[in-house]
Amino acid sequence: MNQETSIKDIFGKAISAFYHKKDTTDITVHSPDFDDDVIPVPYLFREYAEMPPLEQKALQLCTGNVLDVGCGAGSHSIYLQQEKKLKVTAIDTSAGAVEVCRLRGIKDARNIDFFELKDEKFDTILLLMNGSGIIGKLKNLDRFFKKAKQLLHTGGKILLDSSDLSYLFDRDEDGGIWVDSEAAYYGELQFKVSYKGESSNYFDWLYIDFQTLNFAAETNNFSCKLIKKGKHFDYLAELQPLNQ
Repeated sequence: MNQETSIKDIFGKAISAFYHKKDTTDITVHSPDFDDDVIPVPYLFREYAEMPPLEQKALQLCTGNVLDVGCGAGSHSIYLQQEKKLKVTAIDTSAGAVEVCRLRGIKDARNIDFFELKDEKFDTILLLMNGSGIIGKLKNLDRFFKKAKQLLHTGGKILLDSSDLSYLFDRDEDGGIWVDSEAAYYGELQFKVSYKGESSNYFDWLYIDFQTLNFAAETNNFSCKLIKKGKHFDYLAELQPLNQ
């Protein structure tokens, strides 16, 4: 969840209401480019068996000391801590979400932004549910890779999922898409979220196709491996610093 959403802590209020009162009121997602969508809050509390195959695969690949970025209600962290017996640090910019994570038994849950972490090292950095979203815009990729490198132990890895939104565009006979060269990258979107009459500000959210991610990784001296493809243009990637 992006820092901007925490101004009124929309996610935190919804997660807390479900945890304490079983209130299933949806979070509504708004974008200037798409029709409104909803996030069913119970889905944020899903168990491993209810997770998409991409998420299950990512959790299987987690090793060592794990940083779960944008942990939400903590479903991934709980699985890693309880079932895989790994040391997990769960972080989110939503104070309400982090409070619920602690109540659910996550030993190290913190209300902090990824880019604010300092002087710690992890073996796995986990970014799921379109984990590339926190990067915001393509121009922030170098900053992301630099921070990740600081936070990774030697031999450590990033597990990140995203989607290629090119499927939204008409394709020509050769299968290519026409994109206005003057326009922003097609995966750079803006969203705001609302819940029970309250709304966040708009925030930037990045969907990135694998080729673009791979190029950015190479530029920043990271390897980039396609681990698994999903059913709807989504994918899971593993990124590792080279010559660390």
